[in-house]
Amino acid sequence: MRRWLPGLLLSLVTVLTACGGAGTPTRATMSARQALSHPPEFLEFESPATRLELFREVARQSDQEAGQGAQALVLFPVSQNGELLAAPGFESRMDLFQAPDAGKGLELVLDARAGERWPEDRRESLQGLSEREAAELVARTLLVHWGIQPDGAIQVDRATGAPYAVAYVDGVLRVNPAFLYLAAAYGPASMPAALQ
Repeated sequence: MRRWLPGLLLSLVTVLTACGGAGTPTRATMSARQALSHPPEFLEFESPATRLELFREVARQSDQEAGQGAQALVLFPVSQNGELLAAPGFESRMDLFQAPDAGKGLELVLDARAGERWPEDRRESLQGLSEREAAELVARTLLVHWGIQPDGAIQVDRATGAPYAVAYVDGVLRVNPAFLYLAAAYGPASMPAALQ
């Protein structure tokens, strides 16, 4: 019995690892760019761990792209002084649902001009917020982080399937709603209990 016990244990560990057992890191089945191209409902049903991994990938890419010309496809294009650049990056530990100063002084308009309306039904995958509420928080946080201080109101549009996460051009902030589901993965539920 002792001869085959180590072989049995090794087989069991191999099977558990292959099936996603304890100790196996969660791996996203798609890249962050692919996730952004899907409707937000697609990400809503992904596990929080998968969405968190995709959010971290977006954060890494935002940091790598920061300041580059946006002739190439970037995740956060911003127009500044007539030039389209990649916005300043952010850390993967940044909670985009927590504006440092609550975005005071920023006037946001979330009512649809002609495009998609922001849904107002609350979603568990958005930390209990509606897409509209989540979009407002993320918009305020990013605009403050990017140092954007407009003269007037900023239109916040819903941009499903856009090849970017968030874009700011000519006073309009276009938010890919799929990005909201990634940003929502970082929050109290994703932190170890010791850090809460």
